[in-house]
Amino acid sequence: MKCCKLGGRKLCCVCARVRLSNEMLSLASILLITIITQLSMVLGDQVVLLDTTKEATLEWTRYPYGPQSQTPGWVEESFTNFGKGINWRSYVVCDVAYHNVNNWLWSPFIDRGPANRLYIEIQFTIRDCSLFPGNTLSCKETFSLLFYEFDAATREPPPWQPESYKLIARIAAGEGRFNQNADVDINTEVKSIAVTKKGVYFAFRDQGACISILAVKVYYITCPAVTVNFAHFNETPTGREVTIIEQQMGTCVPNAEATEVPTYLCKGDGKWTILTGGCRCRVGFEPDYDRQICNVCPVGTFRSAEVAKCTQCPPNSRTTAHGSAYCPCQPGYYRHLRDAKHMPCYRPPGPPTNLTLLFLDQTSAIFAWNAPQRPPDGASAAFRSDVMFRVKCPICNANVVFSPPTETFNDTKLTLNNLEPVTTYTIQIHSLNGQAQSLIGDTDNGTTMDPRKVPISALLADESQQVTDFAEITFTTESATLSAIFNVRVTSISSNDVELTWDRPTSSDSSSTSSGQIPIEFYEVRWFPKSEVDSVNKTTLNTKEPRAHLDNLAENTEYGFQVRCKTVNGWGTFSNIVYAQTHQSVSPVYDDSVQVRIIAGVGVAVVFILVLLIVATVLFLRSKSHDDLDKKTNNHLPLQLDYASNEVNTMDTTPIVKTVQNNVTTPLFGANRSYVDPHTYEDPNQAIREFAREIDASYITIEAIIGGGEFGDVCRGRLKVPPNFVQDIDVAIKTLKPGSTEKSRCDFLTEASIMGQFDHPNVIYLQGVVTRSNPVMIITEYMENGSK
Repeated sequence: MKCCKLGGRKLCCVCARVRLSNEMLSLASILLITIITQLSMVLGDQVVLLDTTKEATLEWTRYPYGPQSQTPGWVEESFTNFGKGINWRSYVVCDVAYHNVNNWLWSPFIDRGPANRLYIEIQFTIRDCSLFPGNTLSCKETFSLLFYEFDAATREPPPWQPESYKLIARIAAGEGRFNQNADVDINTEVKSIAVTKKGVYFAFRDQGACISILAVKVYYITCPAVTVNFAHFNETPTGREVTIIEQQMGTCVPNAEATEVPTYLCKGDGKWTILTGGCRCRVGFEPDYDRQICNVCPVGTFRSAEVAKCTQCPPNSRTTAHGSAYCPCQPGYYRHLRDAKHMPCYRPPGPPTNLTLLFLDQTSAIFAWNAPQRPPDGASAAFRSDVMFRVKCPICNANVVFSPPTETFNDTKLTLNNLEPVTTYTIQIHSLNGQAQSLIGDTDNGTTMDPRKVPISALLADESQQVTDFAEITFTTESATLSAIFNVRVTSISSNDVELTWDRPTSSDSSSTSSGQIPIEFYEVRWFPKSEVDSVNKTTLNTKEPRAHLDNLAENTEYGFQVRCKTVNGWGTFSNIVYAQTHQSVSPVYDDSVQVRIIAGVGVAVVFILVLLIVATVLFLRSKSHDDLDKKTNNHLPLQLDYASNEVNTMDTTPIVKTVQNNVTTPLFGANRSYVDPHTYEDPNQAIREFAREIDASYITIEAIIGGGEFGDVCRGRLKVPPNFVQDIDVAIKTLKPGSTEKSRCDFLTEASIMGQFDHPNVIYLQGVVTRSNPVMIITEYMENGSK
């Protein structure tokens, strides 16, 4: 055996020092680099906790160790390949010439940090046992990898309780073993464990192999830090198990805000997956999608939510600050709040022109005007082409009705109704650019004010107070020269109709007639449900007579009624409200007793006629069935054997004649016989005598029970048929179990009475019955595939 010197000791083993050729070292290095690279691509970033290739010395804990040990055990030495720049500290052991080898090697305590799962990568070689012919006592080609978790950070030697260590794997050479005819193969093995305590010891146990532990690396895998959707996700260790997914919350990059909470899932292989949520750059900052940062907009530019990047200020606006969300309008220009911040600013359109009062009476007024005059063409770019109007009436109360009813409108005509007589009003018609949004919010006391009834100075646009141009007119409503309508009364009321009447108004005015009555053009009646007394919209009716008929009212509803008159001088005031409630409607069925009696009489007559028809039909069918049975009986010849009927002097014998169709006998009745319900017979035995044959039980042979029914067993058997009763046919036999009640017997025979009236290929054919002996039986044709 060739001996060599190893670690200052002379060992009779060839594993004392690994001798690799340069060519094999190159191939092994290339293979190792490839494996590590591919592993890094698959598993993501590695955070290395221990790498023996970076250590100048190892000095790991070993057992046995020292001059008193029975075997040399693990020996630390250098593994070099100067062509590749490799000079690693490693451990070798080759105690194949000893009995009961038990060599242990412990790594130092490894703090896991934030890791949930640790990976250990081992590069090693194993010699083939064939290199030691006849000289080995315990040669093996595997070693064990174990670990022990510990909660205390310590530099003391690892605990020595072999039973406390958990086996990770028993490792063998996967790439091959080297012997005297080949160079060494470097094997790489990667194992992983889930960890929960502060740190871990790894242990290598040799039990008689020739091993070189060239390099050991301990690490954990993380999903790398990444910035996506303008959200930054920190480096995240993978889960405790490979199949567990860790959720990581992201934080927005500077000058960005979250649109939805950003989350990213870290898979067990170190790759991110399923991104949800994210952030966006704040207004005034431009997103850089390549670098995932938000850049501030320079002076003279802005970025609002409507634009994607920093943009020059729109016409008639400017900004002097960095990071502007919009450009404020220049003095004298305004932007409506309904317009987006990237829209231009415009001058006010100017006041309406030629505001005119077209009509006026005690309670209403009509106005008209022209649009504002447009400036010369050279300045038209500062004005919008669309103009809206808004009316302001500071002293109008809540009952005044505006038409058009909207807050802003583009008509040049306005009607006011429900004004107070002899009252002075001032109306302002303001002109606005475009579709101006309502700019009046809630008042301090929490109530919403009508924008038409507040000073125009309360309007705000573009965060600056804007006084719009307007045209103004003042007027006084006419006086009510007519007396109010009095004595309004309800003369008739029903569920849907009301009759009203009232007195004509009188006055001492010169316009009245000699009788003191005022010439009336017409009256206006208005009505409304009592619950809607404050509603502006009320139903009206005009009439020239001091009376009115109102219909289509809701039943059982209390209504209010008012009347006023119209003369050449205008409208009078409405009368006081008169209330009346409509009746509940009553169904005509309860009002007309004669009609009720007629309907009841007709119903009774119809029922009586139907009963007579049913009785006549039943009697006719029963009479016809007796006639057909007698006729059929006279046409048959008597049996040669005694197949006797139960009915005396009616059917002396009924032949069983075998036909060519499915081995069934000739039917008892003709094809044109009408069906009769057996339940109409008071005695079920009479129905059996009329619709079924009585068969002597001696001509029936039961072969096997094939099922069970409601009344008893169902059997397969044979029936002898005439003329010589030698030939027989297959039949099905239903039996009535002994001890059955009389009702069960009647139901059993009724079934035979029903079957005996049919002769059709799709209906099971009845051969006959046995009632004179026990058990009572029904004999039918036999169906090989069942009767369902």
